[in-house]
Amino acid sequence: MKLIIQVPCYNEAETLSITLSALPKAVPGFTSVEWLIIDDGSRDETVAVALTHGAKVVRHTGNKGLARAFMTGLDECLRLGADVIVNTDADNQYHADDIPLLTAPILEHRAEIVVGARPISTIEHFSPAKKALQKLGSWVVRAASKTDIPDAPSGFRAMSRAAAQRLMVFNDYTYTLETIIQAGQKNMAIMSVPIRVNEDLRPSRLVKSIPSYIRRSIVTIVRIFIIYRPVSFFGTIGGVLFGSGFLIGLRFLWGYLNGQGDGHVQSLILASVLLGIGFQTLLVALMADLLSANRKLLEDIRFKTASQNDRKRAAAEDRESDEDTTCEH
Repeated sequence: MKLIIQVPCYNEAETLSITLSALPKAVPGFTSVEWLIIDDGSRDETVAVALTHGAKVVRHTGNKGLARAFMTGLDECLRLGADVIVNTDADNQYHADDIPLLTAPILEHRAEIVVGARPISTIEHFSPAKKALQKLGSWVVRAASKTDIPDAPSGFRAMSRAAAQRLMVFNDYTYTLETIIQAGQKNMAIMSVPIRVNEDLRPSRLVKSIPSYIRRSIVTIVRIFIIYRPVSFFGTIGGVLFGSGFLIGLRFLWGYLNGQGDGHVQSLILASVLLGIGFQTLLVALMADLLSANRKLLEDIRFKTASQNDRKRAAAEDRESDEDTTCEH
């Protein structure tokens, strides 16, 4: 069993050495443990620090963002033959000694994805606004994914090879929320375990300012509902508009039948507009649902292709092993 610990990095030379020094070289249940650094276009000595500590490195030619770095890491870990992948941050936020807590449920076949839950309420360097947004984001994820993950924005997580093959992040900002929602929609076994955190070494790269974080978090949350709950999102909007137009139209019709329709043409116009917009929005909900179904089919095809490649690779290795044994005899 091979475990690969991946660390997305962007200009992390100052903190990466501390992070790598804390990572385990052996974890119960695994015959080998490797470290993979995803260099997201760093302009400092991040790569040199990684190589000095014996980590493998995959590089982006430019800065593509945390979500892209995460997916690049998963693809490379799969190529390197990882059975389980652990993702952690380069700023040493998470306590590396808790990695066995993440991998144990996967080894015991109790989960395919395990997310480390930080003690948010007791983290001193988290502002009240950030704590509130963390809770809001987790609530949105629970509602959209029908999972029970208390700390959805946590980047400290482990996943099986099969789970990694089925994940595909569309968001450029962060991968944390979207991957949990995908896990819920794909009926993957996902659970959470409490983990510890270390002292803050540097300001968060994702939270450049509270207004920026709020704006980007809201955009991310809305996009999550549009992509993964299109019928609920557009259907609710369309239903409210169509229902409002219908009620206003009934009010006008009642007044008209009772001889009170004169002077209320504005109500008729408003009802017509709302009915039209509401009906069109409901059609958008239907189209979005069809697109969502197509996306799920493409993701299934991608997963089945990856699984077939794994089986072919395993068969080729078995043949090589048999040939080597025959040659020895």
